[in-house]
Amino acid sequence: MSEGQDRESEGRTIAVGDIHGCSTALDVVLRELSLTPDDTLIILGDVVDRGPDTKGCIDRLLELRQSRDVVHIMGNHEEMMLDALAGGQWSRAWLHYGGQEMLDSYGGSFDDIPEEHLDFIRSGNDFRETDNAIFAHAAVNPAQPMDQQTVHFLRWNRLAGNERPHLSGRPVICGHSAQPSGRPLFFEGWFCLDTCVYGSNGALSAMILEEDAVVQADQAGEFLGVHSVSEFM
Repeated sequence: MSEGQDRESEGRTIAVGDIHGCSTALDVVLRELSLTPDDTLIILGDVVDRGPDTKGCIDRLLELRQSRDVVHIMGNHEEMMLDALAGGQWSRAWLHYGGQEMLDSYGGSFDDIPEEHLDFIRSGNDFRETDNAIFAHAAVNPAQPMDQQTVHFLRWNRLAGNERPHLSGRPVICGHSAQPSGRPLFFEGWFCLDTCVYGSNGALSAMILEEDAVVQADQAGEFLGVHSVSEFM
């Protein structure tokens, strides 16, 4: 299990929900965040698929990684894509879950994907821990310590909205459970930032932990504001 233990930083810790190939929304969010070299950016998985520009999204994240700490957590869509690349069980079905849009952004085939991009996708952590929070793509089992979590639970389990807080007492910040309304799903001990950016009413959401704030933008390029976490509780 690769947990990627976090280091202490004087900068902000910023979690970004499922990007799904929506580079326009990502560009607006990054602009509004005004990142510094001391900030840590935690990408909660599902960078790929569905939206029109997976390639552009990974290009931007690779560029950011040159000057600051960018943590990529493996999502279920990255898992499906890598399985399809290897000729596994998702080889055909993945194309219908946004895989075709991903391939189109590169030119139409796996052969068009740069090795640097494949390395980025493969390098995703199973989860991330800090002293103050737990970061996962989908969810964590609240009754189990992090070293006993299963990869399937971390990448595929969906939130019902009534889960207990994790036994560690730390909040879980995740994505995966898409909220078509564009509003994050926040309840005691849980912060879900998948706000369905590729959907008609969706948004890309980024949470600044130290400021209890959420920055949002949509794929049309509109900045949707900075919201207090309390607005969504």
